Amino acid sequence: MTDASPWGSRPVADQTIDSRVAEYLHRQGMDRLATRVARLHGDASNRCYVRLTPRDGPSMVLAVHPEPFATDALPEITVGALFERLAIPVPAVVGQAGDLGILALEDLGDQTLQNWLTVPGGDPTRLYREAVGLIAKLQQDGAGLRAEAALPFTLAFDTSKLTWELAFFQSEFLLAYRHVALAPAAAEALREEFSTIAEELAAEPRVLCHRDYHSRNLMVHRNRLVVIDFQDARMGPATYDLVSLLRDCYVDLSPDLVAATTERFLDAVPTERTADFGRRFDLMSVQRHLKALGTFGHQIAIIGRPGFAAYVPRTIAYLRRTLHAYPRFGRLLELLAPYLPTLVS
Repeated sequence: MTDASPWGSRPVADQTIDSRVAEYLHRQGMDRLATRVARLHGDASNRCYVRLTPRDGPSMVLAVHPEPFATDALPEITVGALFERLAIPVPAVVGQAGDLGILALEDLGDQTLQNWLTVPGGDPTRLYREAVGLIAKLQQDGAGLRAEAALPFTLAFDTSKLTWELAFFQSEFLLAYRHVALAPAAAEALREEFSTIAEELAAEPRVLCHRDYHSRNLMVHRNRLVVIDFQDARMGPATYDLVSLLRDCYVDLSPDLVAATTERFLDAVPTERTADFGRRFDLMSVQRHLKALGTFGHQIAIIGRPGFAAYVPRTIAYLRRTLHAYPRFGRLLELLAPYLPTLVS
């Protein structure tokens, strides 16, 4: 996350955020005049992030939620505590005010893995080995805690959730962003294709997944990775986080790095070294990228964040390669091509 405009210069609609931050400063005994308050650029989230930099103390980041929350039920806290038990590095919670909708977190700086990859001369191999090692830890060590009847083990990428995500592509990308209203017959045919994908993925054995494990949600802090945006963790296919990492909508990775990192994952999780791993990975990729397009469409058309349009071509390129690689996707390709012509170009 990086600093945006300083506190006090935001539109009227943001004044509730400013007032809550001011109240948090007051409760913490922090001198408002001696504390720099800066809005940060966040991701596709309904939370706002604010950095507090006192004149005489360490900085922190406030996650400002749209509504008050009960601290013992907030996923950022409950899932974060579980990740810490699994030795997954996450930002430390340094304070909270549930009635204000504010969670105070350790300040990790501004360097995401996405940003780090743009620095000339850096070799990403070590960080991607580290990233895939954390996926393996989630899957393997998380399995020992599955009996706990709490988040994130009570949520899953079941048929309903996967189907909803695919329908989100249709409503938010095709309709809201591209202004495409499918004819009833085409909509039903697409629903049938989506249903087949969702049912097959939902039938796979489930492991603990971060759920959004890409270069924007991995911070490079003191030359190591720290995981953020984990509040939606749930059970799902073993390929889910790996697809998010290696077919990342935000960055281009070299084929050699992708191959080496995939091999590293299979070494770490040998039960996944099966004859159909590549097919399952690609199937997960189709679902994941259709959902990502839905997210981008929603952010652009509904939330008003046009910057997400920059990631649409890369995401469609992933889809194009995968859909063309398997005859089974011929019907899906035929249905989507009139509205996404770059799928066939």
